[in-house]
Amino acid sequence: MTKSTKIISWISALVASIIMLQTLYFKFSAAPESVYIFTQLGLEPYGRIGVGVAELIAAILLLIPSVRFSGALMGIGLMTGALIGHMTKLGIEVMGDGGYLFALCLIVLLACLLCFFLERKQVLPFLKRVFSFR
Repeated sequence: MTKSTKIISWISALVASIIMLQTLYFKFSAAPESVYIFTQLGLEPYGRIGVGVAELIAAILLLIPSVRFSGALMGIGLMTGALIGHMTKLGIEVMGDGGYLFALCLIVLLACLLCFFLERKQVLPFLKRVFSFR
């Protein structure tokens, strides 16, 4: 991996991590917006807390270079779920936010996709270490 590729990987991982970590306060403090969102999705309160824990894990993994790809993959899954929620039940604008949460979701998804693409060569060696197959 070239130096510029490493820098881009770090930047995309930091962007995704910072956004996911920043939204945890709202999920864990039961902010009215988060409660509304997860109520609309039929997942309040356990889904809100579960998604928060999963986002925390993904954000931490994104900051560890040797497992960054797994954090990116988790982020892709989480943000795909969020996009599906926006497109099916919530809409782009939630509680008059002007599409802010939707935009953050897209930014995290794109950052995670970029990060996973850049770190894709780590997947097979990681699986070989974990499962010891050849």
